[in-house]
Amino acid sequence: MNSWQSIISHIEQASSRPFRDYSHRSISGGSINAAYLLESAGQRYFVKTNRSGMLDMFEAEARGLNEMSASDSIRVPKALCWGDDGTHSYIVLEYLDLSGRADQAQLGMQLADMHAVMSDAFGWHIDNTIGDTPQPNEYSNDWVQFWRDQRLGFQLQLAGENGYGGEVLSLGEKLLLQMPILFEGHDVEPSMLHGDLWGGNVAGLPDGTPVIFDPAFYYGDREADLAMTYLFGGFGPDFYASYQNVSPLDEGFALRKTFYNTYHILNHMNMFGGGYRNQAVNMMQSVLAEIS
Repeated sequence: MNSWQSIISHIEQASSRPFRDYSHRSISGGSINAAYLLESAGQRYFVKTNRSGMLDMFEAEARGLNEMSASDSIRVPKALCWGDDGTHSYIVLEYLDLSGRADQAQLGMQLADMHAVMSDAFGWHIDNTIGDTPQPNEYSNDWVQFWRDQRLGFQLQLAGENGYGGEVLSLGEKLLLQMPILFEGHDVEPSMLHGDLWGGNVAGLPDGTPVIFDPAFYYGDREADLAMTYLFGGFGPDFYASYQNVSPLDEGFALRKTFYNTYHILNHMNMFGGGYRNQAVNMMQSVLAEIS
């Protein structure tokens, strides 16, 4: 990559420290971006890069991470700087040694603490991405409307554009019409959310301190975060017990869990192809069978 000098200059400007005689090596960092460990004389940074033109994605990630960090609830890597030099877009993050296993009880307690941080409305002041799919976040005072228009409805629109008509859209339209039933007796508040809380976005420091990263940040129903923890595994009984001890969930979560996760499975279908189609159909059918 030929953008290192512009990144180094940006690091020096943002940190007010020289960064000389640096070295870098490629490390694991997900399927969307290239990732590197960048170090010099005791300074270490985690750098993600993508093609030029992706600055908005990295800026939204940085601002989301820093807002989560400011909550003083759960550890996240802080963002130092982000930019686009005309060849690559990039983000420079605090480097954390994620070689440990996250303490599950501490993770549940700290996530509940983060969810206790509230906004005045649902959404966020910046649109961002879920994976590499756009995620609109226009503020709303109505959670059902927000989820209908900017989450489930948005994914269904993409599904139609991607050629998934028929049963997917038919079931989705029925679910959009009937979704208010799911929220009867459930008082939703605009909690601080990670937004993409699956097991791959959680790790631990060597002492077990939990760290969460790669957010799709916004303010919404805390159950949406909890729901995703069930989708791909990686969260243990101590996590759920600890969370419930701090912040018990409302009756009806089991059904809303499937409902919320439909959003993520539709997103996987739109990103990765039809292998997720049947799962999305089955989930929508299951929810509709319970509320019809």
